[in-house]
Amino acid sequence: MSRRSLELFLRQCVLLGATLVILIPAARGSSAWIGWLPLWLVGMPLAAWLSLLRLAKPQIAWALPRRRRPQARRQRVRRTAIPRPSARRA
Repeated sequence: MSRRSLELFLRQCVLLGATLVILIPAARGSSAWIGWLPLWLVGMPLAAWLSLLRLAKPQIAWALPRRRRPQARRQRVRRTAIPRPSARRA
């Protein structure tokens, strides 16, 4: 099955599932065997179609800078003295 025909098939599944959920009240319910029907009729084909189109991968990962070497990340931490209350009592 080519990519184009798979995309066409998934698009038709999404449209058919959405039509069923909108027009048939029983398709909005839940089944004891497979669970919530709108998930399987619309959600799963839509997720497969979007992953085929490569829209599901996050774009923010490409914008983030690369990590520096682990040795460069380790820096000495300067410790400052914590002021303690004086021991004198009046």
